[in-house]
Amino acid sequence: MQKMKKFMVMHRDPAITWEDVEANWARLARVESATWIRTYFNKNKGIRYCLWISPNEDHLKEIFVNINAGWESILEVEETIPDIWA
Repeated sequence: MQKMKKFMVMHRDPAITWEDVEANWARLARVESATWIRTYFNKNKGIRYCLWISPNEDHLKEIFVNINAGWESILEVEETIPDIWA
């Protein structure tokens, strides 16, 4: 089994509407080969930050190409939260 990693994806599309983002959510929720966790969206600037769990960056790129969603950057990240500092 391939180890899954976390990725933060930045999408910049000033023309995107809230309705477009919601429509993408329905499609992303059906993706089985990677897991979309959440999206942070700045409506005024049309920028979205999406957290994903995926085997690798190339796999995410393939998913975005298949659903016609552009991206500006994909960065592997590790989570750190105050609870694990104690």
